[in-house]
Amino acid sequence: MNARVRGDFERVHGRAPEGLWAAPGRVNLIGEHTDYNDGFALPMALPQTAVLAARRRDDGLLRLHSAQGDGRVTELRVADLAPGSVPGWARYPAGVVWALRERGLAVGGADLHLDSTVPAGAGLSSSAALECVVAVAYEELYGLGLERPELARVAQYAENAFAGVPCGVMDQMASVCCTEGSALHLDSRSLEVRQVPFDLGGHGLRLLVLDTRVQHDLADGAYAALRAGCENAARLLGLAALRDLGEEELPGALGRLPAGLVPLVRHVVTENARVGRAAERLAAGEPEALGPLLTEGHASLREDYGVSCAETDLAVEAAVAAGALGARMTGGGFGGSVIALVRADEAAAVARAVTAAFAGAGFGAPAVLEAVPSAGARRIG
Repeated sequence: MNARVRGDFERVHGRAPEGLWAAPGRVNLIGEHTDYNDGFALPMALPQTAVLAARRRDDGLLRLHSAQGDGRVTELRVADLAPGSVPGWARYPAGVVWALRERGLAVGGADLHLDSTVPAGAGLSSSAALECVVAVAYEELYGLGLERPELARVAQYAENAFAGVPCGVMDQMASVCCTEGSALHLDSRSLEVRQVPFDLGGHGLRLLVLDTRVQHDLADGAYAALRAGCENAARLLGLAALRDLGEEELPGALGRLPAGLVPLVRHVVTENARVGRAAERLAAGEPEALGPLLTEGHASLREDYGVSCAETDLAVEAAVAAGALGARMTGGGFGGSVIALVRADEAAAVARAVTAAFAGAGFGAPAVLEAVPSAGARRIG
């Protein structure tokens, strides 16, 4: 792929790139909708990546091209970048350049060519991969001296303030900070991270990603409403964030809230606790124990948080019935993907069972990927 990306850059931009960078998509093992509540999550990077070829420009122009686009080059003046000024996919890389300048950093233009293998709209953080690959490339091209958590914050700010999606920081932290063979235990408040060994193959396990092909758009208002509900609940409870509510305090706290906020708070608090239990089991070398926590987490996302849908629910149900150790939707919800922890010798049977269940329900066939704990953003050429 590297040679193709380099060749496409030269064809589009008429000169050689200064380098190639890659940033992965991610699956979140557990800890969904906790990051914007200052909570905990346990994501891992995927082998699928956004790859960027880039070269600086000294004329203040940002020229963007994507192998997944319509073939046209989007040309922008860096000095004119502003929220809402760039439509479509280009708002993610352009937003990163804007966010760097908003921090007072002296960054200019560039020629960029992007090519991504992260499925779009599948809940696997394709947008974060685009943002993070631009962030790490600009960090090196312009010698910014930013640490990885700072780059993640820049990418998150680009998505929040420029693209208009009020996401937390988990996706970007996973994309820049994950390491091969590990899941990333993330504290979303401090941005403290801990690499937790996740040896699937050594325990005869595989992690399947079942892409329902139901497209989700987190900018449609539903995600923002959930976040606002959580922030309102924290204010009513006198907390800085729901992360500060312990599981043992939950029953008393729920009695002080309006009925509409109760399920949101219950999900966030119990999900934070599930992250802790999952990290303990992985650290103890017991990855198979993750299974029941996945299924429990999905029930919470479905019943309390209301972000599942018929396709994700069916994928979880069919996978578990076919022998999966556990399964749950991953990502923001409203469609996207399900992860299923399976014994290696049962992976094909589980995938077939989910596909058959979708056919029986009249749904389109899901795409099946394998999630392997992979490396975060890096220079590749």
